[in-house]
Amino acid sequence: MSPPPKQPMTDDSIKVRQVSHYQFSWVADGAGKPGTWTLQLVLDQGAWEEVLTLDGQDAENLQSLLSAAATVFYDVPRRTLMFGTTAAGQR
Repeated sequence: MSPPPKQPMTDDSIKVRQVSHYQFSWVADGAGKPGTWTLQLVLDQGAWEEVLTLDGQDAENLQSLLSAAATVFYDVPRRTLMFGTTAAGQR
């Protein structure tokens, strides 16, 4: 029988999660102002959520990447999106 782990696994100890759903929102910032984009990420079927604030160009680029990728992961502490996975030696 193996010894119990030194530190129990908690929801906060999971560092990389899969993006299940996402939603873009735009908030007006006054007349003549560009406004603010947000991207809400639902991770691991709702086990975690993250909201990112974006400019318009980033929102457009991320929309293209998110809609094209079959699998997307999010590194919570580094706040990094990772698009798809490819086996070594594949293109």
